[in-house]
Amino acid sequence: MIRALVLLALLALPASALASEWRYTDGAGTEVVLAEPPQRIVAHTSVAAALIPLGIEPVGILLNGQPSLERALEGVDVSHIPVVSQGWGEIDAEAILALVPDIIITEYAPEYYSYAGGTHEEPFKSRLEAIAPLIGIATPNSTLATIVEYESFARSLTDSVNEERLAADKAAFEKARDALIATAATKSDLTVLPISPGRSEIALGVASRFGELVDFRNWGVNIVELVPTSGDYHATSWENIRNYDSDILLIDDRWGIASLATITENPLGARIPAIIAQQTGNWPAGWIRSYRVYAQEIDKLTSLLERSEKL
Repeated sequence: MIRALVLLALLALPASALASEWRYTDGAGTEVVLAEPPQRIVAHTSVAAALIPLGIEPVGILLNGQPSLERALEGVDVSHIPVVSQGWGEIDAEAILALVPDIIITEYAPEYYSYAGGTHEEPFKSRLEAIAPLIGIATPNSTLATIVEYESFARSLTDSVNEERLAADKAAFEKARDALIATAATKSDLTVLPISPGRSEIALGVASRFGELVDFRNWGVNIVELVPTSGDYHATSWENIRNYDSDILLIDDRWGIASLATITENPLGARIPAIIAQQTGNWPAGWIRSYRVYAQEIDKLTSLLERSEKL
């Protein structure tokens, strides 16, 4: 009798009350609890780049800057998705409100206590939180681990992840990674220097501070060990760049070919041995969010190692 009454009581509840509760604690320790998994998502660039290949499409996108500079979204069709932010802190709250989002998702950088896109700054944070819960996904210090984290997050949102594409992308990644490991083992004497040139000085990437560089080192690539002098970088002058011996330069590619031109157009940069030998490649600094794209970038690095020699 009691069991029958409980069953009748459950049947009398609205469907929303029976839906599975969705909980998520973000990188800043903020917990969001919703009656059901969010469906209408406004996503930061990197979040969109991670979720769209898995079959989850946001209703709006927060950009870090001009679309032409958003490397994370290369190869991802977002032409039909409204852009509600054109740069850091340039957030159109009214446009977001019109999309009626269930949640706003960005990324969280623990070392800087900040959300991507400036969404943690006032007055933007308060405006966004008045529209929908705001969370920042903490990204591990490994690009591979970050992609795995997004896969897990996607499964918390839906049971309809694009499994066929995911399996194919994983296979492509694993093939590329294994090829890199094999090549790096035969080229372990080649030193690799990540570099982000500026007009007045050069920022050298500290391998332990960038997820893709951490992965590359774990897979046997001999990346030069540096101590940070400012944030994630080791700064040096153009006059001193030749003190950092390297056989290969990986050049920050977040701004296309502009970084390479910055080096070659500088008389001191043009004298760097790796530049003279044309032993340079792309450094995909911080923007990879999918297995397929990671496979493509790993293949480029493998080819670079294969054609490079000790200088």
